[in-house]
Amino acid sequence: MTHAAFEPASLAGIKLKNRIIRSATHEGMADEKGFPNEKLKRLYIRLAKGDAGAIITGYTGIQKDGKTSLFNMTMIDSDDKIPAYRDITDAVHEYNTPIIMQIAHCGRQTRSKSTGLPTVAPSSLRDAFYNEDTPKELSEDAINEIIDNFVSAVIRAKQAGFDGVQLHLAHGYLLSEFLSSHSNRRKDRWGGSTENKYRIVGEIFRKAKEENGDYPILVKMNAYDGRKNGMRTEEAALIAQMLETSGCAAIEVSCGFIEDGLYTMRGEKLPAEAVMEYNFKFKNLPAFVRKVAIPIARTFVKQPKPLLKYNLDAAIQIKKAVNIPVIVVGGIHSIDDINDIIENRNIDFVSMSRPFIIEPEIVSKFKKGIQTKSKCIMCNYCAIITEEQPLKCYYGMLPKIKHAKT
Repeated sequence: MTHAAFEPASLAGIKLKNRIIRSATHEGMADEKGFPNEKLKRLYIRLAKGDAGAIITGYTGIQKDGKTSLFNMTMIDSDDKIPAYRDITDAVHEYNTPIIMQIAHCGRQTRSKSTGLPTVAPSSLRDAFYNEDTPKELSEDAINEIIDNFVSAVIRAKQAGFDGVQLHLAHGYLLSEFLSSHSNRRKDRWGGSTENKYRIVGEIFRKAKEENGDYPILVKMNAYDGRKNGMRTEEAALIAQMLETSGCAAIEVSCGFIEDGLYTMRGEKLPAEAVMEYNFKFKNLPAFVRKVAIPIARTFVKQPKPLLKYNLDAAIQIKKAVNIPVIVVGGIHSIDDINDIIENRNIDFVSMSRPFIIEPEIVSKFKKGIQTKSKCIMCNYCAIITEEQPLKCYYGMLPKIKHAKT
């Protein structure tokens, strides 16, 4: 019996080998200027050879003040980067695998120590996690410049051979900061009502469509977060309808702000050792303080629940509100769950992040019946250590890495 998950599919004219997508995951495989390197190319080739239905790249910055504080983010902020990306897309396309570039501005979820520039946001509110400074509230001119830079990034992605782009409207980065009333306290035409909060996204779509016609633009959006007065699924469904009207090709449903903790990448245990060794807020504390803090953090920092399929109910609600494809991500690790979601829950595609980190060939293994479940144990070391190291599965390697750093 052939399951729907493995059947070829089409998304806004993009032909996929199957319905299992590699979700955007920060790779840290670029140089200091944001040019992608050979390691990133090799990773994408492994994913393509491993039968990923499509690849969505890690978030790629559209301008310097929106660059992440994580290790070596890719950038698409200048034309001179196009040839390097074209080399990657050509290589991936040899395996009949589409590749979609996720483009982003990190908003207040970065650090001026990393970008060399002041942090910016819809409103001048200090982030509970990136709390080194209070971000500057964006002016009308600055908002319009960001819109234009997103449009320029779309143009460059198309020129570089990507099959489409994905706007990052999730996880507390700039565009999701505009969409959430928790972080957007503006009283002008960029805040207040859902229509006003959506305006920046609508303008990106409008201008990008004028420049690029039917070139596919997808989004990754929060259906909810853990913030007071933040995003809730009912409002997310309204935003999904606005996205459809704007010409959005597909919606990937996710959740959470960085302030919420490991809300988007859940696990049984807090990766406290990795946090104390790699996170910018803790790594420079005295060794004895970090040692004592580990059991305390594990006791008092509760991990969000459920651990599996935690965006599925929200994705089902959003699917009911729109006629465009819906993708769900978050705690989906087994082929049985993937098949159930696609065959019985009316969701068009499933995307995964961590299972592809530990096993880039996981779709091929599922298809061949080699295994039915990811080997990922959701330790989340990968999420923490990418502050300073390229993406990989780091479970069991922390003492070795510590030794290498000293």
